[in-house]
Amino acid sequence: MTSPLTLERIVNKLPEKFNPDQASGLNAVFQFRLSDAESFFISIEENSCQSRFGEHEDPNLVLHLNEETLIRVINGEQDGMSAYLKGQLRAEGNVMLATRLGKLFSR
Repeated sequence: MTSPLTLERIVNKLPEKFNPDQASGLNAVFQFRLSDAESFFISIEENSCQSRFGEHEDPNLVLHLNEETLIRVINGEQDGMSAYLKGQLRAEGNVMLATRLGKLFSR
C-alpha cells in the first residue's frame, strides 16, 4: 500500500515524474502559492526539472490554491480546469503554461 500523498512527498517526487520529452523548448517556472501550506515552485529548463519549497523571484505562472485541491489534481481525482472553473484554483501570468502542466508529469 502506498503512503498517502503529502505536500512534501509531492514536491520531492515531481522531478522523478517529469516527462522531459514533453518539455521541448520549455524554460519556465511554475509557482504554487498554497493558502494553507508552504509555497513551492517547479523550475523547468533544458529538459530538466527541479522543485523546491519557497518563493521564486520571477515565476512565469503563479497558481493559487489550497493543499487539498493540489492533492486532488495530482491524484487525478480532479482536473485543473474543473478546479479553475469552480474557483478552487486561480492563475496569474502566462496561463497558457497551465495547460501544459498535466503533460509534463506522469501520475
